[in-house]
Amino acid sequence: MRFDANGKVSLDHIYTAPDPRTYFQVLRPLGYCVPQQAKPYFEKLIKEYRESEEVAVPTVLDIGCSYGINAALLKYDATMDELYARYGDAARISREELLERDRDLSRSRRPAHGLRFTGLDASTSALDYAREAGFLDEAVHADLETNDPTPEQHARLAGTDIVISTGCIGYVTERTLVRVVRAQGERRPWMAHFVLRMFPFDPVEDALAGLGYRTVRVDGVFKQRKFADPQEQTRVLDSMAAAGVDARGLEEEGWMYAQLYLSRPN
Repeated sequence: MRFDANGKVSLDHIYTAPDPRTYFQVLRPLGYCVPQQAKPYFEKLIKEYRESEEVAVPTVLDIGCSYGINAALLKYDATMDELYARYGDAARISREELLERDRDLSRSRRPAHGLRFTGLDASTSALDYAREAGFLDEAVHADLETNDPTPEQHARLAGTDIVISTGCIGYVTERTLVRVVRAQGERRPWMAHFVLRMFPFDPVEDALAGLGYRTVRVDGVFKQRKFADPQEQTRVLDSMAAAGVDARGLEEEGWMYAQLYLSRPN
């Protein structure tokens, strides 16, 4: 197994396959569940935004969206269990047949919420699938860690009402979020980020404060996935100890945990 600089097993290959089957086949034994846990919090935030800002159909930007998982859960009221079964039982069909099944899902279910979803990701394969399946309304393939958005990317990012993420913060930093906010002009989208406890959120919070945001952390922790093996757990625990994060009763028991940060303009 390969490990990244933070001690986590490298799962890069699951994001570059032409469809989501590898993604779900690899993550299912690990109990990956943070999008399901995030769903009610995102739904609550979207409801509050819709009522507060009087926007009937908010545009949600999902940073690190991969195959549009959050979009499927929120637009079509899918569940992670449903998606695990959907892609786990599709080994013998073609990509086009799988796409047609997913298009049927997006056509047959009236969206649970009136939403537009934009996905931002580094994987063209994942973005292409999510767009073709009807999960994403718009896709932005960009590395905003190192580059300002191009005029075309800027146009696709503009008009964002709510920014969400479920695990990319730590690999994506405040540099990306600042560029996303600046693409909105004077507007300030609301934000909700589920962040692994091993990654500090302070630099992001400080950068957002400089743009006029106030951030609060929601009480409690949220399971993300199990450790892939004891070696990964040891490496991650070492990284957390070096960062001064207490893993007792949580990561020491075999699961990675995330915390939820909500940022709104003052």
